[in-house]
Amino acid sequence: MKYTQIDTVPLLSRGKVRDLYDLDDQLLIVVTDRVSAFDVVFDELIPDKGAVLNSISAFWFRKLEHVIPNHMVSTDPAQYPAVFAEYAAELAGRSMLVNKLDMVNAECIVRG
Repeated sequence: MKYTQIDTVPLLSRGKVRDLYDLDDQLLIVVTDRVSAFDVVFDELIPDKGAVLNSISAFWFRKLEHVIPNHMVSTDPAQYPAVFAEYAAELAGRSMLVNKLDMVNAECIVRG
């Protein structure tokens, strides 16, 4: 998946790899298969990259939720608002419903 096209909800932003949809007090984050390096988005895709990234994020949010609260609500499209029902197959495995929160901006990139 290179881009998402969900017509029932406003697209808030399209980042290098993730597309964000606005739901008032929540967001739907969809992780695509786009590839970026050094702030450049390449034309080539890595199949299922979005699903892998989403799974890693969900794993750590679940693993650490007893240590520190996080914004994740669900990764199951069946639990998303009804406006996403027709996109459930497209969203499965590569999306996350989250609560909007005030954010402390921090970034850590690990390579190796």
